[in-house]
Amino acid sequence: MPYKERQIEKRYYTIGEVADDLGVATSLIRFWESEFDIISPKKNRKGNRQFTKEDIKKIKLIYHLVKERGYTLNGAREFIKNDVGAAMDKIDLIESLKSLRSFLVEMRNSLDK
Repeated sequence: MPYKERQIEKRYYTIGEVADDLGVATSLIRFWESEFDIISPKKNRKGNRQFTKEDIKKIKLIYHLVKERGYTLNGAREFIKNDVGAAMDKIDLIESLKSLRSFLVEMRNSLDK
């Protein structure tokens, strides 16, 4: 039976990793943490933030509302307050569509060669 490698999944991500993933400064994530109570990463003994996948999902929701949709901070807060469940579902759908688009673009490029 061939050895099957299992992909190791991280439980926690640093603020730098999250910032790089979104293409923003770490200071913006710290600012959003102070502005939105849905963001509350764990901190280790040194006080470094440790973000879970759920934390990152919430940050991506805020990013989508503020950076992509043009909401003000107050508008984004209201949107989240009114129905955070629907907002999180929406972000899941957007992430799935982005992933699908990337896959299709990659397929098209490989066919063009």
